[in-house]
Amino acid sequence: MTEAQIEADKDLPIIRITRDFAATPEQLLRAHTDPELFAQWCGPDSTTTRIERWDARSGGEWRYKAVRGDDEFGFRGCFHQVGPDRIVQTFTFEGAPDGVALETLTFEDLGDGRTRLHAQSLVDSFEGRDAWLKSGMETGVNEGYAKLDGLLAKGAL
Repeated sequence: MTEAQIEADKDLPIIRITRDFAATPEQLLRAHTDPELFAQWCGPDSTTTRIERWDARSGGEWRYKAVRGDDEFGFRGCFHQVGPDRIVQTFTFEGAPDGVALETLTFEDLGDGRTRLHAQSLVDSFEGRDAWLKSGMETGVNEGYAKLDGLLAKGAL
């Protein structure tokens, strides 16, 4: 699956994203924890990512800005757990600072150099979840993952 499957849980304010990559779990972990790599693929094609803080370890914190022309959008969070096949972190869009999500990313080894990414974002309300879904997040997710595919194909990881 090259398009991410994005699903809203009907019973909980959770968004689940699933996508396969031609990569090992180690490569996907590095793509999500190395700030230079993360900045190259994160977000929609119309933005660039500027890392301001990045301490990808259990207990570390992060902050970056997505830049589009003169507009800047800040995002921040904490890495609660960084392990070989799983990342647990918080995620806050600074434009809506009360909306903190708890995100869990799991890297499922499918064999033959392929990995399935399972991402889950738990938000504080169904309204908050639905606002995320209506924000155009699928564009950023799919365009960002396409850029990650390109980095993997070039051997950048």
